[in-house]
Amino acid sequence: MSKRMYGQVCPIARSLDVLGERWTLLIVRELLLGPRRFKELLALLPAMGTNRLAERLQLLERSGVVVRRALPAAPDVRAYELTAYGERLRPLLIELATWGSELPLDDEVDPGTARAELIALYLAEHCPPDVAAGPPATYQFQVGDEVFHVRADNGVHTRSGPAPVPADLVVTCDLATFDALTRGTLDPAEAVASGALTTTGDPAALTRVFGLLRHRVPAETA
Repeated sequence: MSKRMYGQVCPIARSLDVLGERWTLLIVRELLLGPRRFKELLALLPAMGTNRLAERLQLLERSGVVVRRALPAAPDVRAYELTAYGERLRPLLIELATWGSELPLDDEVDPGTARAELIALYLAEHCPPDVAAGPPATYQFQVGDEVFHVRADNGVHTRSGPAPVPADLVVTCDLATFDALTRGTLDPAEAVASGALTTTGDPAALTRVFGLLRHRVPAETA
């Protein structure tokens, strides 16, 4: 595999030697949501192609950013996950998302690529500690075809897939409803009354979870 390098001692240049190639940071973004198998990464980033994905993963493995391990629930299935070193990229990517959210949308951006779990990842990581405080709870979402869960316990964390424990609340809705609820333009009770959202579990948890997952101005997250 050919590897282009800046060849500079500067730590920024050395970081970009690993992370600066096209698609690499999006692989890391996906792994912020939990372990992914190769075919799952390819399905989420189809324009990469098999060869490029394999090359990027090999570089990330050699650099200590990701590791390939057997899944606890399926020992014969191996998936990629972030190492402790790779996890240190989490706040950097979340701040990069904050910066990028202020850019105007280019005409070439496909609105169909919006995903609820990525919205939830960003909002969970930006939830202020005083808002996140409270009893531990797990919330599971089915937004269109996406299934993910949010755990509030010493912070707020979003992960792909069903909750590993019984959820306090299960929410089902479409992407437009989810987005409106996170922006505060739709009240959870109104969403339930209109049939745009259905729940299973503790109804009182609905208000809390959309207090955790809410778009905030920078002053609110400071």
